[in-house]
Amino acid sequence: MDHPVSPHSWRSWVEAHGSRFLLFARDQTRCEADAQDVLQEALVEAWQRAGGATPDLPLVFATIRRRAIDLARSNDRRARREEISPEWFSTATTGEPETDVDLESAVKALPASLREVVVLKTWSGLTFQEVAQALDIPANTAASRYRYAIERLRESLKEAQL
Repeated sequence: MDHPVSPHSWRSWVEAHGSRFLLFARDQTRCEADAQDVLQEALVEAWQRAGGATPDLPLVFATIRRRAIDLARSNDRRARREEISPEWFSTATTGEPETDVDLESAVKALPASLREVVVLKTWSGLTFQEVAQALDIPANTAASRYRYAIERLRESLKEAQL
């Protein structure tokens, strides 16, 4: 491990080795965005572990590899959870299997900002004020997102029944 380096020296070190790090990160991850995220996190972690000094190259590569593995595991767990029929939805059936499938598909098709409000309001039983606190948005925004979501769900269900 070297002695603490100046910002200029650190920048020079990153410029000298960055392309190799990025190439390795791309090999370890599933997409360019993940590679850049993993690389950034790994560089910060390696720099901190080195106490502000220039980290050893093997440490950086090992950190990139470990971060990429952690990210892949996290993404795989999330994908498995999303593949399984969501528990929150199973309690909200209409009693008609075709309508339930259509409703579930329509909810999943909503943009995330609308879907999360519907889930919190409808299936979690929160008030608009509580939804607003949970999402860190104004209560009026929560209410309007809910209205937009309900409108979209109605349209989707009408189309599905035709």
